[in-house]
Amino acid sequence: MRTILTFIQKEFHQLRRDPKMLGINFFAPMFQLIILGYAATLDVRDIPIIVYDMDNSRTSREFAAKFTESGYFSFTRFAGSYGDIDQAIDSRSASIAVVIPVDFSNNLLSGDHAQLQVIADGSETNSATIGLNYATMIVQQYSRNIIVKRFEAVKGCGARPATVNPEVRVWYNPELKSRNFMVPGVLALLLMVLTMILTSLAIVKETEAGTMEQLIVTPIRPYQIIAGKLAPFFIIGIFDIILVLLIATLWFGIPLKGSAVLLFILCIVFQMTTLGAGLFVSTVSRTQQQAMLTAVFFVILPMMFLSGFVFPIENMPKIIQIFTYIIPLRYFFIIIRGVFLKGVGLRELWVESSVMLCFGVAILTMSILRFRNRIAK
Repeated sequence: MRTILTFIQKEFHQLRRDPKMLGINFFAPMFQLIILGYAATLDVRDIPIIVYDMDNSRTSREFAAKFTESGYFSFTRFAGSYGDIDQAIDSRSASIAVVIPVDFSNNLLSGDHAQLQVIADGSETNSATIGLNYATMIVQQYSRNIIVKRFEAVKGCGARPATVNPEVRVWYNPELKSRNFMVPGVLALLLMVLTMILTSLAIVKETEAGTMEQLIVTPIRPYQIIAGKLAPFFIIGIFDIILVLLIATLWFGIPLKGSAVLLFILCIVFQMTTLGAGLFVSTVSRTQQQAMLTAVFFVILPMMFLSGFVFPIENMPKIIQIFTYIIPLRYFFIIIRGVFLKGVGLRELWVESSVMLCFGVAILTMSILRFRNRIAK
């Protein structure tokens, strides 16, 4: 035990002598969380819109004003032709265009169906989809108001047609802020990236410098080398967990509805996977550059894309959805968002916690065995 503590002390001395590593370990998580917390958002507001009003009537102008009054769109200008719409969308000064035909107001007054054209810039799929949904909602609301007014005018006496008004309630994230959804996920990504990459780089650095061979010929046993290498980054990971949780709750104001102790313990369980993966990457890499590229392209990016952080798993092909079950980060995202936003406990998360624990034990054990075999050669 004394040998391991001495080894850990040596590792921290090396970190202290390397200012860059200190910045990566302690300042990078805080900086990245703040930047990603503001930048990683799916909320779309103030969508630039251009209106081509061919009818040019009071009714058409009132209808066009509904888009800006909704708060979802930001009016740019009126178009004089389809060429103006093409130019506005090509120059990205507008993402949505609304074309009101010549007979728009006459059709409404006569009770006929009024046609309307909405054009969206499909090169930005997310903004286009959300913008079309907003536009559809505005048009539907406008149509319902027309039906109600016409019915009252015909029937009189304040009679109203039978309508269905849904009472929508959103649980756990009432304001539907994507930041509340994204920031807990950023915690998982930072924990994975930092502990995995730093562990692999630290071990490969010893190999490049030739000091690993010197350690092997000393009386230090392999398990002591492994424990001495992993323990410092385990401690740094714990510090980063506390730092990120404080920033998420105090800086961004994201409520931690569940147990902070449970979340902290499960973060430590997830570190078994990341430390094991970092140790495994070090066994298949000869240089720090190889370790970095291997960790990013073969571990981090697949986990990020297939864990549900960027793309919903439900929208993936069935074969890919099956493959996501072997991604540990998938289960950790369910855990961290469940504890943060829903306030659920271990009773609801015991399946994900058990699977994540099994992954951690398996990956860490496999990496330790491979590292010992490499040392023994």
